[in-house]
Amino acid sequence: MTWTGWRERLGLWRSLLMYYGIPGRQSRMRRCYGQFIRHGDLCFEIGAHVGNRLRAWRTLGARVVAVEPQPLLMRTLQRRYGADPAIALVEKAVAAEPGEATLFISTRTPTVTTMSADWIARVQQHPSFQAVRWDREVSVPVTTLDALIEEYGEPGFCKIDVEGFELQVLQGLSRPLAALSFEYIPATIAMALSCIDRLEALGRYEYNLAPGETHRLQFDRWRTPDDMRDVLTALREGSGDVYARLRH
Repeated sequence: MTWTGWRERLGLWRSLLMYYGIPGRQSRMRRCYGQFIRHGDLCFEIGAHVGNRLRAWRTLGARVVAVEPQPLLMRTLQRRYGADPAIALVEKAVAAEPGEATLFISTRTPTVTTMSADWIARVQQHPSFQAVRWDREVSVPVTTLDALIEEYGEPGFCKIDVEGFELQVLQGLSRPLAALSFEYIPATIAMALSCIDRLEALGRYEYNLAPGETHRLQFDRWRTPDDMRDVLTALREGSGDVYARLRH
């Protein structure tokens, strides 16, 4: 095996340990996502990585479309979940338009693999990213949320975690979804604010957030778009996920 191959394997093992090896994480995810997912619901996992959410969602009885462009991670997903008829594995990226695009892979830390060169330039200015290297580029097929909905149906919940490409994913969506989440980090908070703008162009949403990998909503009372913009703008450290659900 080449040195690059060993680095890829090491990065994969790190991710498997991080996302499957921490006690209590699966139960926290089931409690969190159980607020949005009911038995039989269809869910989209955009940026499935090593699939730890798939396990939690399947325990809740969901049907899942898991989208992941990294070849090594898709092979891992196929080994773990390929025999499950309730999980569709899609080896593509998601963006505003279908086609092909360059994927910038960090072989040592595949969790920060991205399609956004601008995102890489921005996060490398932060101390926590200065040791990260994006050392491999591959061309990958690209689909859109609208195309996935046309093929599989409209999801009751959609998780978007694509390292700075979340806005482009939402730009490929032309209808409001009942509930979804997208990642935020302070180094690129403008992207998260633009995601709120995009969602508000599609429908009337209310918002919450879960810091880091806590899988615990921070606010008892869901926030208005302006409230969440203020919360995100005030952040100086830490990352997490913004949750949005349609207002009734």
